[in-house]
Amino acid sequence: MNPPRVIATDLDGTLLAPGRVLTERSRLALRAARAQAIAVVAVTARPPRVFDEWPELAACLDAAICANGAVVYDPVRLEIETARTIEPETAAAVAKTLRAALPGSRVAVETGFEVVAEPGYRKVDTVGDKRVFADTFDDVFTTARGIVKLLVHDADRRADAMLAAARAVALLGVHLSHSGGAGLLEITAADVSKATALAAWCAARGIGPADVAAFGDMPNDVPMLRWAGRSFAVAGAHPEAAAAASDRCGSNVEDGVARVIEAFLTAG
Repeated sequence: MNPPRVIATDLDGTLLAPGRVLTERSRLALRAARAQAIAVVAVTARPPRVFDEWPELAACLDAAICANGAVVYDPVRLEIETARTIEPETAAAVAKTLRAALPGSRVAVETGFEVVAEPGYRKVDTVGDKRVFADTFDDVFTTARGIVKLLVHDADRRADAMLAAARAVALLGVHLSHSGGAGLLEITAADVSKATALAAWCAARGIGPADVAAFGDMPNDVPMLRWAGRSFAVAGAHPEAAAAASDRCGSNVEDGVARVIEAFLTAG
């Protein structure tokens, strides 16, 4: 396999081992790729602040595309480079429609700096969890400092069923996905996805999809897997991700991403 110019990888369930661990093999593979002038980009649903808790991973990256493509972040300088937001009115309208379609769900918004949640929102993240509660549903959308992602959570539902229900209703101005979080839908602006952000980052450096290898495991990875010249769904990936990828690799338990990188470097 000829080496790409960019390695773009999802984190949870793809690169990181269970427990959100960057294994030594993966760390060495990422470092070796960068030593051969291959850019390494994390492309994740997570917000930028998680890299404050993952400095070892941040040190292995050239960039981090966060919030499913809404934020491009420099994990070394700890700076947000670009942010693509949803208009508050659009987010509120979509949230109301989804709450009607998914009775019992509660909503929050991600700003890139914190989560602003309505009363009763129960989703808790073990990494980078930073939230404030608004007094009312409407206050969520008037107090948030820029909305990069709308979150709809129901602990009693499966994310696949929620996504199917959301796709069945008319929603304007947004892009729907989920990253495997239990009972969690993730919504960005209509023209924002992992693929659009990665394509823009690459184009600014004169790199096209043919020179990109992407790795993923969930529906939010599908646009990126379809766009990249070569794409790898890890073993055990969601069926939508597996169908979108051109290739397969081992699971995150097996250091599947690292093994492919090693093969790239050996071939080069």
